[in-house]
Amino acid sequence: MPTRLRKIRRYRGSRQHGWGQVAQHRGSGSRGGFGQAGLMKHKWTWTVKYDPDHFGHDAFKPPQPKGPSRWLNVGQLDDLARRLQLDGKKGKRELDLTQLGYGKLLGEGHVKWAYQITVSSFSKSAQEKIVEAGGEIASGSKK
Repeated sequence: MPTRLRKIRRYRGSRQHGWGQVAQHRGSGSRGGFGQAGLMKHKWTWTVKYDPDHFGHDAFKPPQPKGPSRWLNVGQLDDLARRLQLDGKKGKRELDLTQLGYGKLLGEGHVKWAYQITVSSFSKSAQEKIVEAGGEIASGSKK
């Protein structure tokens, strides 16, 4: 675009360039402040409409989540053993769940084969089902 047709050329010599008197459109006053300024004051309606969860905190979220990050149910052991290609000809299939990254063994489901399991923690129902199938479960430290 040629310089002579630009809008700014028309304002050469005028002091305000179309923004009224004394420093309008110069600082941050016309926009109500920089950044998060005024969210509880003059920008409250914007806050309510577009960012209602800006203030406060989630009361039901603990500051540091506790408990195992990964767990496994007893019913998934057979599928896991199949994927790891564990053979049961020696008697009990050996599974080190802590080495596989699981923190806890839970008791949902049924077990077909006997396992010798090492895991950081386990539920009572998981222990009962493993022993009932002819296996053993031991608590091992996490590496």
